[in-house]
Amino acid sequence: MQPSFVVPPVPAVPRAFRALLGDALRRPGGRRCVSVLSMVLFVAGIAMFAYPVGTDLYGGYRQQHLQQQVQGGFDDPVVQHTYRQRKVAVGDGLTLLRIPKIGVKVLVVEGTTQDALRAGAGHYPGTPLPGDAGNVAIAGHRTTYGRPFNRLDELGPGDELTLETPLGTYTYRAVPAFGGHANPWVVVPTDFSVVSQSTGHLLTLTTCNPKGSASQRLILRFALVAGRPKAPAAQPDATDSTTPAGEPTGAARG
Repeated sequence: MQPSFVVPPVPAVPRAFRALLGDALRRPGGRRCVSVLSMVLFVAGIAMFAYPVGTDLYGGYRQQHLQQQVQGGFDDPVVQHTYRQRKVAVGDGLTLLRIPKIGVKVLVVEGTTQDALRAGAGHYPGTPLPGDAGNVAIAGHRTTYGRPFNRLDELGPGDELTLETPLGTYTYRAVPAFGGHANPWVVVPTDFSVVSQSTGHLLTLTTCNPKGSASQRLILRFALVAGRPKAPAAQPDATDSTTPAGEPTGAARG
């Protein structure tokens, strides 16, 4: 019998998916392929849900460890001196951020490297220290590593937060809409103008947007409204007469 090269006619009514699946399972190796595919999808689903939980646990551990380190440590003359000199190492605690409206209490570390941000929130190097003139900038995770900025979109003009540092505690208030956009607002990830420097005593918080995506950045701008500096502690080296780089300005002392 000669082989036929005539394509069989297409049935008028398409076969149901269940029938096609049945045919696949009856073929050699069909059941094995379906079993492997099911296992892959199952493992992928578990990983998708386990990843945020795992990062939250790790972020919580880092936060607990960091906050234990700074308990009373902000009053240590050596810590205050290191802070003034802007010598806080990347990944070390810099300032305690509290946002009462959304229940945030997170120790912000120095730096915005991938490892530093596993603590939850990090201070952009090169921007001022809390209380100083200019634009202080802090980045935070929204859906992983403790997700401190998960509800940042719920804040708006008039809402307040505090930043506690070795030199004092500073209160910032979210500013009204400005520059033709609302506050908060959304930018592309490459728009670094949001952390550029300007006059005044400002604070900018940044996080990913929308939740679960890094395609945009959500930005919220604050202005300093009050400062409560601590009494100067004795310097660990009395011979060091240089002006501290992180010393709050007179305006910041409020």
